[in-house]
Amino acid sequence: MAYSVNVSVEVPVENQIQRINFDGEEIYQTQPVCVWLDNRHNIFFVFVMFWSFKFGIYSPLSMSESLAKLAEKIDFSKTIPEDTTIKKENGELPDKSEEDPSAKDPITYQSSLWPWDSVRNKLRSALTEVCVLADVLSIAKEKRYMLLDPIPQEIVETKPMVQVYARKKALAGAASVLLTGAERLRNSQNEIARNRTTPDFHIELLRLRQNWRLKKVSNSIIGDLSYRTAGSKYAQTGMFEVTKAEEESPTTGSPPPSPGAGGPAKPSSALRVTVPSELQGVAYIEVLCQKDQEDLCSATINLLGSGPTTANPDVHWQQKLEAAQNVLFCKELFNQLAKEAVQLQAPIPHMVVGNQIMATVLPGIQLIIGLCHSTGGDKKPAVAPPQKSEHDHVLEHSLHQLLREVHHKNTHHPFPHPQTLLEQIIQQAQHFFMRLRTEYVLDTIAKEVKDPLIVSHWNALNSPTQSCVKINIMTHGYDTVCRTSLVVHVGEKSLKCVCRDGRVMHMSYEPQELRDLIFCQIYQHQITAVQSLAKCMGWQFLSNSSHLGLGAVEPLGNASSCILASPIGDRLIAVRCEPQTGVQVAIAQSPRKDFFPGQLVKERKWENLGGSFKEVRWDKMEGKNFLNKMELLMSSLTSSQ
Repeated sequence: MAYSVNVSVEVPVENQIQRINFDGEEIYQTQPVCVWLDNRHNIFFVFVMFWSFKFGIYSPLSMSESLAKLAEKIDFSKTIPEDTTIKKENGELPDKSEEDPSAKDPITYQSSLWPWDSVRNKLRSALTEVCVLADVLSIAKEKRYMLLDPIPQEIVETKPMVQVYARKKALAGAASVLLTGAERLRNSQNEIARNRTTPDFHIELLRLRQNWRLKKVSNSIIGDLSYRTAGSKYAQTGMFEVTKAEEESPTTGSPPPSPGAGGPAKPSSALRVTVPSELQGVAYIEVLCQKDQEDLCSATINLLGSGPTTANPDVHWQQKLEAAQNVLFCKELFNQLAKEAVQLQAPIPHMVVGNQIMATVLPGIQLIIGLCHSTGGDKKPAVAPPQKSEHDHVLEHSLHQLLREVHHKNTHHPFPHPQTLLEQIIQQAQHFFMRLRTEYVLDTIAKEVKDPLIVSHWNALNSPTQSCVKINIMTHGYDTVCRTSLVVHVGEKSLKCVCRDGRVMHMSYEPQELRDLIFCQIYQHQITAVQSLAKCMGWQFLSNSSHLGLGAVEPLGNASSCILASPIGDRLIAVRCEPQTGVQVAIAQSPRKDFFPGQLVKERKWENLGGSFKEVRWDKMEGKNFLNKMELLMSSLTSSQ
C-alpha cells in the first residue's frame, strides 16, 4: 500500500451474563471490539461485531447503545482538518508555521495550482479510504494478521444468586398481579350471576351500536339518528349523546314498590341517551280533506292518550331514539312540503300558515297537511276541541312513502328529480276523491234501481292515481240471456268509460255525468235483453231504435224502443224504455176486430195488418222483474195454431 496505517485495538471490560441455564452454567454475551484505524488523512471508526462459537450466537447490544458507548472515547478535537491534506512537493505535510498567510483571507487568495488539482486530491483521498477499508476487512476476515479481543470494561462484581433472587421476586410480583385480576373478574362474574336485573353498560352500548350510528368524540359518545346515510338532504342534525347512567342511592328517592303491589319492576338501563330538545316528544303528519264551508284554519291537535312522553328519563333508550327519529322525519317531510307549496305556481295558490299547508284539490275541496308535535310539557286544554272530519291514513302513509322514495332517488338516481312531493300527494288526493265519487254514484244507483241488478267489481291491482271498475248490468234469473258490461277507468280529474259496443266516452270529475251514462246503459240493456228473450221464445224481431224520435223530449238521454212479432205474426209487442218515465209496453193483434169492409177497402185480407196498439198496465202484470213479465206476456200471446 502507498501509506502506512496505525491500528489501535481496544478490548472492552468483562463480558455480561446473557442467561443462566437450569444446570447453573452461565452464558456470557461477547462484547464488541473497537478497532481504531488511523492514517495521515482520516480517522475511521469501524464497529465490528462477532460472537463466541463456544457458547452459541446471541443478540448484541443495540446500535444506539454501542455507538453512544464508543463515541464517549473519541477526542474529536485531535482530528486533522481536510484542508491540511495538501502536501508539499517533496511529499511531506506542510508545517503550520509555513502556511501561507493569504489562506486566512479566502477572498484575496488565488491558488497557483493547476485547475484539476482539487479533483486529483479528492480521488487520492477516496483511494486512500477504500484501501484502508479493504485492509480492515481482510484483517477482520482472515484472522492471520491479528487477533481481536474484547475491549476491557470496568470490572463489575457479579453475584449470580442475587440475580436469581431478583428474577424470582419479579416473577412472584407478576404472578400476584395476575392472581389479583383473576380474583376480581371471578367476583364480578359472581355478582352478575347473583343479581341478573342489573344490566351492564358495555352490553347495553353494544346493543345500541347494533341499531344506531355511534362515534367517540374526545371523552363523549355521540350518535346520529338522521337519515343522511339513506339520502336525506335535511339540514337539521340528529345528534344525541350517550352517557353512563348514575347509580341510584337506596337512601334517596321513594322506596321501591313491593313485588306484590305492582309486580316485578323492570330493570333500569345502564346508559342514558340525551336527545336535543327540538326532537323530544311525539310528532306525526295529519292529512285532512275538508270543504270550503268548513273552518280551514281551526285544525287543532289532540294528543290525549298518546303514550308516555320521551322526555321522561325512565323511558328506554330505544323508544326515545325511535320517537326522536320520527320527529326528525316528520319535520323534514313538512319542511319539504312547505318549501314546495311556496315555490309551485298553482291556479289557486297554496297557503302555508304556521304548521299547516292548504292546497285546492278539486273545486270546493281543500287538502290540509299539518305537523302535530307535542313535547309532553304542553298544557292540555281544559275542554276538548270539537272533532273535525277524520284524517286520511292512506294519504299520510303515502307521504311517508314519497319521502323515502326521494331519499332513494338521491342515492341511486342522477339528478334532476322534477316531480315534487306536493304535486304527487295532490294527484293522489284528487284520485281518492274521484274514486269516492264513483263508488257513491254506483252504490246510489244500485239502491235506487232494483231491476236490473248493478254489480261492480273493483280491480284489486291499482296505482295511487289510477283505478278501474267493471260494471255488470243483468237481470236476476236471466243473467245467461243477456248481460251488459262496461269498464270505467278512474283517473285524477276525469273518467274514461269503455262500453260494450266499443265506444269510449270521457267524462269530467262531475258525478252527474257518470250517473246519466249508467242510466242510459240500464235502459239500453232492457231493450237488448228483450230482444234476446224473444229469440229464445221464438218471437220475431222486427225493428228497434236506440234514439227514438217520437214522443216527448226526455230531459235525460233518449228513449229506446223495439217491436216484436209472435211466431205466426198475429201478435205484436212494442216496448219503449225512457230514462225518466221507465218502461212502457203496448200490444196489437190481427186480424183486426174493428175492420169493416167498405166501399174503398172491400177485401178481407187487409184485416191482417194489425190494429192499433193498446198499452199494458205493467204494474199489474205478474212477474218478479221486467224480463219475467215479458216472458209471461209472450207466452200468453203465443197462439197454439
